[in-house]
Amino acid sequence: MLVNRKQYRTVWMNSGSVFMIDQNKLPFSFEIIECKNYRQTAEAIKNMTIRGAGAIGAAAGFAMAQAHIEKEAENAKKTIESTRPTANQLFYAVNRVYKASDPIKEAQKISDEDIQACKKIGEFGKDLIKNKTDGSIFNIETHCNAGWLAFVDWGTVTAPIYMAQRSGKKIFVYVDETRPRNQGARLTAWELKNEGVPHAIIPDNAGAHYMQKGEIDLIIVGADRIAANGDVANKIGTLEKAIAAKQFNIPFYVAAPLSTFDLKCKSSKDIPIEERNEEEVLYQTGLTKNNKLEKVLIANPNSHAKNPAFDVTPAKFISGIITEKGIIKPTKEAIAKLFR
Repeated sequence: MLVNRKQYRTVWMNSGSVFMIDQNKLPFSFEIIECKNYRQTAEAIKNMTIRGAGAIGAAAGFAMAQAHIEKEAENAKKTIESTRPTANQLFYAVNRVYKASDPIKEAQKISDEDIQACKKIGEFGKDLIKNKTDGSIFNIETHCNAGWLAFVDWGTVTAPIYMAQRSGKKIFVYVDETRPRNQGARLTAWELKNEGVPHAIIPDNAGAHYMQKGEIDLIIVGADRIAANGDVANKIGTLEKAIAAKQFNIPFYVAAPLSTFDLKCKSSKDIPIEERNEEEVLYQTGLTKNNKLEKVLIANPNSHAKNPAFDVTPAKFISGIITEKGIIKPTKEAIAKLFR
């Protein structure tokens, strides 16, 4: 994607270092950080300097390649895999690079495959976004960020949106803020603004309101892990959107590459859910009037918080899964056929 007229990937490797866009600084500043060894790259994954399923996978693959260079592959594998337990791409990439005869080449291949998969998802998904016969605007709701920042480029949820807009379709995007880290308000909105896509940020609990009013035509979300039966783990709050969409007969699609599927997970019961630090709920970081980033307490000082990072949406609430191989039903049979 273009940022300030320059082409960027979310993460890349050069001369043994891994470079990435610091997503914790967005949208207030655009900064590139350099991770000189696998430990620094693993820490960047853990503290969400880089986040999003595909980007985590690419970064984990590069971290594993760094570990091979440092001749610490055995110890590094456990360290990298412990950073984010829910995203399947992390384990997929680590194991591919760990077993590869040329780890650096394999890590780069994973990164390139991520881009191509997202482009194909965009090509299949854009047909779900219609030109309305009355000339009115087609409204899409998103949750969290599954844009190019969450992958190496293009993104899964945003690729269909970008391609639909570029083909001349009239669209508008309702962007869930996505508490507690506000990836929608901070990242998805930043991406859409750069791309020139009309959009508005809405509170997480406003989605059902707009669905009830008939202002949402389609919901597209990403995924961090998809079980063999079609159950989908995604950012916390996704389940609520799916239930509301079912109530109001709104198509609810998941956009994800094949690397997101974990056939060893038979159902949602087998998907680990990451529990993150309560400070993400109790504190928020924002830009002051003096253009300084400041972290402030937004809750009762004496209260504790629960912070599950993901929830699981049962397959029965999902209209379809958009993959690089096409759009499939979220069923055990369709997923098994996809991998055959």
